Amino acid sequence: MALLDIRQRTGYLFLVVLLGHIILISAQVQSDKGVPLLSDVAFSVLAELQRVTSGGFGTVQRAWSSYIGLRGVYKENLALKEELAATRLRAEEQRAIADRTRGLEQLLELKNRLELKTTAASVIAAGVTLDFRAVTISKGSLQGIRGDMAVIAPEGVVGRVVATSPTAAQVQLLIDGNAAAGAIIERSRAQGIAVGAGDRGFILDKVPEAADIVVGDRVVTSGIEGRFAIYPKGFLIGTVVSVKKSGPAYSEILVKPAVDFTRLEEVLVVLTPTEVGDASTESSR
Repeated sequence: MALLDIRQRTGYLFLVVLLGHIILISAQVQSDKGVPLLSDVAFSVLAELQRVTSGGFGTVQRAWSSYIGLRGVYKENLALKEELAATRLRAEEQRAIADRTRGLEQLLELKNRLELKTTAASVIAAGVTLDFRAVTISKGSLQGIRGDMAVIAPEGVVGRVVATSPTAAQVQLLIDGNAAAGAIIERSRAQGIAVGAGDRGFILDKVPEAADIVVGDRVVTSGIEGRFAIYPKGFLIGTVVSVKKSGPAYSEILVKPAVDFTRLEEVLVVLTPTEVGDASTESSR
């Protein structure tokens, strides 16, 4: 074992001496570039290491710069989206205010034009079932609201009051299946009864066979519903959109409402009962 250790050490020593000679010779031998061969080799190795290291660092730097840039763009886009959403919200609010103002102006114009005592009210709730079409308004018995008072809008007839509380009232819409109003064709003066038909609008019933009715005719209140008419004469109910006959008789006359009942916001309640034969201002003309 001692002999083997001596041989291994001798071999290692020989390799060290040989490597030293090679290094010395390389340091003295000139390359074709005029520099020591050892320096040339060392420079080549070091340059390659620098190239690889520099390339890797450059890739990492570019990737990091791209990441930082993308985060900046993302934050900028997020800020722009939030600003756009806020701008749209402000625009919707301004549009709603403009629509409300326009509606109030029309209501005031109607109120000033009528020869009837009225009071304005806001719609604060809508009916929840199709069996009974109704809305709740913001005035009640304390403001003089009573049952069977007519409710109108700038576009035309809305319905009648059917129930009251001290500060609110329930209004049955004229399109309700149990609602009806005396009606007259504005052009030909043919008379009938506008019966509520829900989403379809109204059916003009009790029309004489000889009545002259065509699509496009305007239907207004006749003011004839008993000793005291609920609806004053001359208020627009709607427009005829379909006329069907069965022989000489009318089988169905469909009327489209003048009022969009899904967008009601402000209404007028007619406080003055209208006696049959009395003529109020025909606002639909």
